[in-house]
Amino acid sequence: MSRDAVLSDAQWERIRPLLPSSVGRRGRPFRDDRRVVEGIIWRYRVGTPWRDVPRSFGPWQTLWKRHRRYSGDETWDRIHAELLADADAIGGVDWAVRVDSTIDRAHQHATNLPRDTGALSNSRNLREEPADHAIGRSRGGLSTKIHQLVDGRGLPLVIMVGPGQAGDSPMFPVLMNHFRVGRRGPGRPRSRPDRVRGDKAYSSRAIRHHLRSRGIVAVIPEPADQQGHRRRRGARGGRPVGYDHDDEGRNVVERGFNDTKQWRGLATRYDKLALTYRGGVVLRAITLWLKATT
Repeated sequence: MSRDAVLSDAQWERIRPLLPSSVGRRGRPFRDDRRVVEGIIWRYRVGTPWRDVPRSFGPWQTLWKRHRRYSGDETWDRIHAELLADADAIGGVDWAVRVDSTIDRAHQHATNLPRDTGALSNSRNLREEPADHAIGRSRGGLSTKIHQLVDGRGLPLVIMVGPGQAGDSPMFPVLMNHFRVGRRGPGRPRSRPDRVRGDKAYSSRAIRHHLRSRGIVAVIPEPADQQGHRRRRGARGGRPVGYDHDDEGRNVVERGFNDTKQWRGLATRYDKLALTYRGGVVLRAITLWLKATT
């Protein structure tokens, strides 16, 4: 295997039929799909500028244009969805999911486009570039947040991006709305996990009501200020929050983020567009599921 090889033969054969084909289209046929996809992976893994990707992968312009196309037309998302359906068919999805976010510093090369700060993120329409490009100013400077729902082993199920200063709790219903795992056979896609683990940032009546109304167990601790506010209200404050204190695995999403940030191009954001940056995160999720199921 050459030094710049990225995917095994088995992994490539798994995703090859899921990629768009240029057969029947006008214009030049696509270059070798495998080398292009591996070049995109190599770029995010190393964190190099597109122009510095080795020529063995082909022209850097081809890699960039292909990644931009696959990120905008949801090709990466469809491949990710197919791998999830395959994993579900063999019992490879742990339905005790975890929700969290991680913040990534935006490099100066990613922040030189005009931004409408405070605009809505691309959480609802994954084909449109948000006006703020999912970049905001937090304590560490200009940054982006990756929001994820992961299964019980830390493998990504749903991926969103947003500005770094945005809260975690408002993104929770958006993540749940995008939670769909297809079935191999009859039946609708599964949209309800067995339980949801979250930290105190996700403690709110709205989230608990949302989970309870769908029959999903909430494993979310209550912060001290909410406890004190409830006690001051007396009987009107409601009952204390109950959850399984012995439930283990609430740190699996942090371990999953560690795997994601092994790719230097994701640990620091160099992409100007939120669509392409999120596409890189979804591509990383594809490689993690390939490794787990192939």
